[in-house]
Amino acid sequence: MKQLFIFLFILIFFTNSKATEFNVEAKTAILQDYLSGEILYEKDADMSIYPASMTKIMTSIIAFDLIKKGQLSLDEKFLVSENAWRLANAGYSSMFIMVGDEVTVENLLRGIIVASGNDACVTLAEGIAGSEEEFAVMMTSKAQEIGMYNTNFSNASGINDPDNYSTARDILIMSDYLIRNFPEFYKYFAEKEFTWDRTGGDPIKQGNRNPLLYKNIGADGIKTGYLAVEKYSLASSVVRKGRRLIAVGSGFNSKTSRSKQSARLLTYGLTNFDTVEIYNNQESFHDLEVWLGKKNTVKTHLTQNVYKTIKKARLRNLKVILNYDAPIKAPIEKDQKVGEVKIFYKDDLIETFDLLASENIDEVNKFTKLIRSINFLIWGDV
Repeated sequence: MKQLFIFLFILIFFTNSKATEFNVEAKTAILQDYLSGEILYEKDADMSIYPASMTKIMTSIIAFDLIKKGQLSLDEKFLVSENAWRLANAGYSSMFIMVGDEVTVENLLRGIIVASGNDACVTLAEGIAGSEEEFAVMMTSKAQEIGMYNTNFSNASGINDPDNYSTARDILIMSDYLIRNFPEFYKYFAEKEFTWDRTGGDPIKQGNRNPLLYKNIGADGIKTGYLAVEKYSLASSVVRKGRRLIAVGSGFNSKTSRSKQSARLLTYGLTNFDTVEIYNNQESFHDLEVWLGKKNTVKTHLTQNVYKTIKKARLRNLKVILNYDAPIKAPIEKDQKVGEVKIFYKDDLIETFDLLASENIDEVNKFTKLIRSINFLIWGDV
């Protein structure tokens, strides 16, 4: 068995600051590195909460999913019902649509995502499913499908309802799913304002309620929430130097606390951890020697991207070892297991991946095989 050390070329930052226990002033919170999937911080992340307007992330996902499948289009129009219009006149967040308006799906989505319009949520839900109740069934079904096992949706907007509940961890799962599966639509969450050219009045311009979009920290989403019983909440994400972090917090005491503590949580992840790319599926992992093949080497790959997030000043403890029987005897079939990639932190094995061949390698003919075998016996040359 041959062992090959794969050296990671990484920049290590050292800090002299004393390690202190980090805490976010929220009832519940969680922080994830997007590339590695590592949870960098959590505080009562499985506590049941009322997600408030963070519910609208799933409302948007349902629409994005249908658009992606070709069952809905951005320029399709939905009729505004009196049921939807009432929410524009009851003190709720609103897009200010009118009964009988026909509004495009794109405008409804921007009204939901940027202006947090509850009226837009109901109009979209009724247009897609016939009723908000049926749409909520679709939302809960999608939640279960993507692993949000402690979530139930009873409406499309997140207005107060004891049957509309979730957890910070589930909201994180939903946010990750949104960013990963709908990058072309996720751009709406970074828009700082939305102007609705309403019927029968001057256009209304509303700003995005996400306070982190107005800070210079690389935020590009996601969604705020507020209910008197739950106080303030925020699902947020930042991108900096190729890294993305996703955070969810709920139970902040004020708007100011929500903004400061969420920014603090994200900054904690950026400044205390580094993410290392071990394998990107756009590239070959490592070429291995082949014995008696029509090619002398075979390209290899892993079945998934591999990233690891490690505390800064400890990256030197991360080690990647490739184990395989060398040389690999032809014939070799594409996707055949040819070795293992093992990742260690210090001396502890933390993960193992199968290493697969990226191509077929045929065996040489009998004459060439004979010549090479003789060369090996005489010279030890493979």
